[in-house]
Amino acid sequence: MRVAVVFFSHGSDAKLQETAKALSKGIAAQGHEVDVIDGRRESGKKLTFYEYIAFGTENINFFGGKIPGGVQNYLRQAGSVTGKRSFAFVIKKGLRPMKTLSVLMRQMESEGMFLKISDVISRGSQAEEIGKRLQIKRS
Repeated sequence: MRVAVVFFSHGSDAKLQETAKALSKGIAAQGHEVDVIDGRRESGKKLTFYEYIAFGTENINFFGGKIPGGVQNYLRQAGSVTGKRSFAFVIKKGLRPMKTLSVLMRQMESEGMFLKISDVISRGSQAEEIGKRLQIKRS
């Protein structure tokens, strides 16, 4: 299957990029074709042709619950994402990362994406393990 691992940072967050790459490595270990997409830099990239989408971001304030403002616009302009099976993730940063994850999940669901699972990821090795365990094949 074709899988997109999209990360959308507020600034230049190396930890988020590292997490996305580790997640893609784990997914690729399952035999899937994976593309890592920087949502801020590749704003015109369409996600229509991907069968599974992992989308991650970061908390933009210390207290949680805020994601980069461009996430909603990116998802609206990413082509047909309605009904796409998806995975939402945020990196552990600041307080209340679950609130940040909840905001991201609402954004994705408002675009019609179907979330099977979501997670807060602390480090790259954890992301790789999650990638290996994601159930990407159609059930």
